[in-house]
Amino acid sequence: MTAAHDDLHDDLDDDLEHDQRRRRAVLWIGGLLAALVVTLPVAIGLGPVAIPLDTVAQVVSRNVFGVPVEVTWSPAQESIVWLLRVPRVLLGAAVGAGLAIAGVALQALTRNILAEPYLLGVTSGASTLAAASILFGFGAGIGSSSLAGSAFLGALAAGVGVFLLARVGGQMTSTRLVLAGVSVGYVLHAMTSFLIFASDDPDAGRSVLFWTLGSLTMATGQSALVTWAVVLATVTLLLVWARHLDALAIGDSTAQALGVSPTRLRAAVMVVVALCVGALVAASGGIGFVGLIIPHVARMCVGTGHRLLLPVAALLGAIFLVWADVLARIVLAPQELPLGILTAIAGAPLLFLLVRRLNSTR
Repeated sequence: MTAAHDDLHDDLDDDLEHDQRRRRAVLWIGGLLAALVVTLPVAIGLGPVAIPLDTVAQVVSRNVFGVPVEVTWSPAQESIVWLLRVPRVLLGAAVGAGLAIAGVALQALTRNILAEPYLLGVTSGASTLAAASILFGFGAGIGSSSLAGSAFLGALAAGVGVFLLARVGGQMTSTRLVLAGVSVGYVLHAMTSFLIFASDDPDAGRSVLFWTLGSLTMATGQSALVTWAVVLATVTLLLVWARHLDALAIGDSTAQALGVSPTRLRAAVMVVVALCVGALVAASGGIGFVGLIIPHVARMCVGTGHRLLLPVAALLGAIFLVWADVLARIVLAPQELPLGILTAIAGAPLLFLLVRRLNSTR
């Protein structure tokens, strides 16, 4: 009788703890959604030329819904808001969300807390082909779309290379994936440096450097919509695989015991993440630390379950990168800082705090 009572008490405690976690997750998701909704119009108004928030709301409303009919703002303000900053802020939110969910997936895939999109080598691949396009005119005359296309193809080729290298001589494991990604990344980074060195155009070299550090200056309405479509498709697939990712994050033996093939799951997630990161890098260049730090912050908020972790990480990443881009626009206005510099400045102290926290729990 006592044993049965104890079991019932334990079950009730587990149910209560589960309900508390769910309520906390709902609060976090709702709060972050509200924060993102507030962040977007505020960020649109900030920059070298400040735009009042009510003007931002009126310009967006008129272009989206056709109201108000009367125009009370200047053509310059409308161009800044609708043509420049709306695409830029939307693209920043998409890139931040995409890098964050890619980091979550890779850390589960490799069971490595330092895993991030750079691990795949896709950022280096995109930079290499973008450098070739800028420095030696591959696809010249087509415009910025050729640069984005070159970067995407480079990222995709690097992802395929990492995938094939990780499978050489046996099954694709976490260790093989990490080593393959690091190897391909270093080789491609060296190739990019060689291309810059071989070029005799200093202006083109600076353009490549700016690309490798990340920027949202190339944002257009089309690029923002395409990037959001890629990110939403990626997060949907990862949510479908959420329970499998939970099992894989514990260990291959646990995944196999639950009927999950670690090799097949790694291959599928690897392809999806490579495609997603390729699209992100093609739109914004290489932006570091977002995919490394944001997943850890999200785990502190809602725990390790991927069904809740993925949306929270996506929202945190979107908010973080939008504000990083605001700082990039105004810190040295009218000049603009590369985004990668600001994400590194913000990410390095967070990484140090994370290391201290991990050491204190051991």
